[in-house]
Amino acid sequence: MGRIALLSTSNKQGLVELATALVQEFGFTLLSSGGTAKTLQAAGIPVTTVAEYTGAAEILGGRVKTLHPKIHGGILARRDRPADQADLQAQGINPIDLVVANLYPFAETIARPNVTLGEAIEQIDIGGPTLIRAAAKNHAYVTVLVDPSQYETYLQELRLYGEPQPAFRLACAQRAFALTACYDQAIATYLQEITSPGAPAEILPPVFHLIGQQKQVLRYGENPHQRAAWYMTGAHPRGWATAELLQGKELSYNNLLDLEAARGIISEFLGDSAPAAVIVKHTNPCGVAEGKTLVAAYERALAADSVSAFGGIVALNRPLDVATAEALTRTFLECVVAPACEEAALPILKTKPKMRVLTLGELETAPPVTVQTIAGGFLLQEMQAAPIEPHTWQVVTVTEPPPEFMAELIFAWKVVKHVKSNAIVVSRDRQTQGIGAGQMNRVGAVKIALDQAGEAARGGVLASDGFFPFADSVQAAARAGIAAIIQPGGSLRDNESIQAANEAGIAMVFTNRRHFRH
Repeated sequence: MGRIALLSTSNKQGLVELATALVQEFGFTLLSSGGTAKTLQAAGIPVTTVAEYTGAAEILGGRVKTLHPKIHGGILARRDRPADQADLQAQGINPIDLVVANLYPFAETIARPNVTLGEAIEQIDIGGPTLIRAAAKNHAYVTVLVDPSQYETYLQELRLYGEPQPAFRLACAQRAFALTACYDQAIATYLQEITSPGAPAEILPPVFHLIGQQKQVLRYGENPHQRAAWYMTGAHPRGWATAELLQGKELSYNNLLDLEAARGIISEFLGDSAPAAVIVKHTNPCGVAEGKTLVAAYERALAADSVSAFGGIVALNRPLDVATAEALTRTFLECVVAPACEEAALPILKTKPKMRVLTLGELETAPPVTVQTIAGGFLLQEMQAAPIEPHTWQVVTVTEPPPEFMAELIFAWKVVKHVKSNAIVVSRDRQTQGIGAGQMNRVGAVKIALDQAGEAARGGVLASDGFFPFADSVQAAARAGIAAIIQPGGSLRDNESIQAANEAGIAMVFTNRRHFRH
């Protein structure tokens, strides 16, 4: 029969063009099944159906088509093994040189709203992965193509060399195994989510698979000498993969890190919260504020630290309007993200064409876990998604915070949980006044935050992501005029901090929850 190609595809893109070239230019005999055979026959391309070739009809409504020794023997036979060739001859099996296969659209199916389990199950491909894995295993002799983008490259290999070169077949096999791994992971994740929602094993399973589809090769990583790429996880695009870039250059590695940090903070101010704005620099907030309007919130966030805001990332919790757009264009900013953007704001934003402007409708969408690589493995932990529950907080000082201070304490606590440890936030009137981030000792973070706040610290609140191991931080807060402190508590020397607060007339609240960020 000469060279044989088996074509069994769900995605018919480029199929007719490939089949035409295989037959007319290179004399291939084509085997095909189901809808693929019908597509080729309709195009007038000679094809032998798998059922005709094997003598076994498709059964079970098409669930069994290519699962037959004449198919898989032809794919898996080693051309340099006399015993394999003898088996082929004895069974009347012809060697298959090319397998073109892609898979049922499982990910697309489960992405549809209200899809049933039965519908999803029927889109779990069995024959396709089996063909692909068999051909990839035997790539020393067989080429496997799993994506229409490979078709023309394969034809060029034939035109240049007469047959695909070993390096090309190996590259095709690598891509094939990556596809089946990703496909199986999508199925496993879906079944786990629908059968045990919220179960501990869903978050920290005995075996954790992290598989991503490359979305974009980035210009470089954190620094120009580092290579980097952006990958999407999950069965369908979520999070930043769904964002719309309204203007500006493509996103960089550092842009994406900072945008995610900004998204995490602004997600604390969704729902019934007042208009709010966050400005992030190097994944730490440099200004966070609420306001009566969105533009007021942004201008207050900017005023909190206008020096650090230069070249920063802005996140907004309301659709970007004209007034806010005009304010944004007065400062050099790398990126702005909002849940939506008013049409009238677009021409204003375009006066700053280098400023990247994105809309992300689901600002609250966060990964369930964080992954941190270490030598020889990685660490997995749940995200800090715990809700803020003031009714569980404990006032530990003689002085109690006035009722009007509760909103301020909540505001400062929302922000400090997103600042790198050791972290201190000083706020007043729902505006950050000073932020101390990433210090090796807590009193150093306190000093930075208070120095930055200056006189604005007087009458404000101070939030700490971890407990105070000594009274010195409380004493520094007292000298600056801080009226209330919110911290986790839990130090062996808590009594010293409480005593210092009592002596200064400062109210202190324990949340009993720590928020370290390394």
